[in-house]
Amino acid sequence: MQKKLTFRHELKYYVNYHQYYLIRQRLRLLMKQDKHANENGEYHIRSLYFDDIENKALQEKQDGIENRHKYRIRMYNKSDRIIHFEKKIKRNTMIAKEKTPISREVLDRLLVNDYTVLANESSPLLQEVYYEMKNKMLRPKVIVDYVREAYVARTGNVRITFDKELRTGLNGINPFDPNLFPVKALDEPLYILEVKYDEYIPNYIRDGLQLNGLQRQAASKYTICRKFIKTNAWEDQ
Repeated sequence: MQKKLTFRHELKYYVNYHQYYLIRQRLRLLMKQDKHANENGEYHIRSLYFDDIENKALQEKQDGIENRHKYRIRMYNKSDRIIHFEKKIKRNTMIAKEKTPISREVLDRLLVNDYTVLANESSPLLQEVYYEMKNKMLRPKVIVDYVREAYVARTGNVRITFDKELRTGLNGINPFDPNLFPVKALDEPLYILEVKYDEYIPNYIRDGLQLNGLQRQAASKYTICRKFIKTNAWEDQ
């Protein structure tokens, strides 16, 4: 039986190094760092995003469609110990995520478009992905690579992250390819600040963030990294 989705608020901002440094210094006094982080308070994320033959996920994002979703495979610290297939769902200003673990073998077969590996999976999400790959030509499109620094608070279930060193795998889609060398995806040295919470942000965290001077952005890492890949022959002209 499929779990009921839990939707959360998500706010995104671009910040420069000076803003990042000041906000981080305040958050360190107010919140705990993510338990999965290393001694520097960071961990590495690599995601392989999927899209269909019409590039629906990309197009809907660019068109500002409020109710949309996208599929990705995510792994941490360049390890195949934990690999998840995920579906990120957006409903107006709220987001939710479905995920299920997959093996390295399943990933390797999906990389060569052998979606039959999902045919007998019991996971509703993987059944959905199987349908999308079979009928709508859902395929791997781009690798999104970055370092995350995360802070958490139980009150309000608040999670605040700084995503740094955003890189794209260009046309490489194998996240474990030793010859994959992702390149910088942002021209400026910017950080993506994300604030996720359930019902509210406690005042002490809101005061620490001091977001009033920042402008919310539609900072889609998938869209940023896809801009490096041509989807139409006429782009060469």
